[in-house]
Amino acid sequence: MWELFQSGGPVMWPLLLCSITALTVVLERAWFWRSFNVEHDRKAAEKLLNECRDKEDACLSEIGLKHPEAGGAVTRMLLCGLVQSRFSMTKAMEAAALLEVQRMRRGMGILDTIITAAPMLGILGTVTGIISSFDMLAQSGTDDPHAVIGGIAQALITTAAGLIISIGALFPFNYFNSRIESAQDILESYATRLEMLQDKVECKQQ
Repeated sequence: MWELFQSGGPVMWPLLLCSITALTVVLERAWFWRSFNVEHDRKAAEKLLNECRDKEDACLSEIGLKHPEAGGAVTRMLLCGLVQSRFSMTKAMEAAALLEVQRMRRGMGILDTIITAAPMLGILGTVTGIISSFDMLAQSGTDDPHAVIGGIAQALITTAAGLIISIGALFPFNYFNSRIESAQDILESYATRLEMLQDKVECKQQ
């Protein structure tokens, strides 16, 4: 393995850095989504909405203040809206949802960059390797064509390495993006339900 790595040339070092970085981000994001218990959070959010519905005559901000801590993204967003219900519930929830989405997207830009950069680095290593092989051919002529062919074969190692890194990072990248989109839909759904509940409370108070 070490000989194969060395035969790829100096471009293999940035490719190694890309692979380590991608693996670190994937493991960190996998741990994040493992702890992101959507079902438990939705149960807590439903309980909070039911409490608001049962106490329609009470001020919604008072209900929010009774729950200063929340474990999940949906519940945290709803509580921010409840606390700021006297001023601007919608903007408060938008700001809270934005913070939650930023937490979900942490590291995704790095993965996206590696998916794009790794194949390009591989091609760069191949091109430089082929240039070196043709330099050998120009110096030695056709006396030793096997050395030139071997040099070209070794140069292709970087392309293979870059593609492996890119493909390996692509699948978790798409999976994490699908989880983010699903979480955004859930946040939007619960925010809309709370806004409708607030409109109902305001109509009854009038």
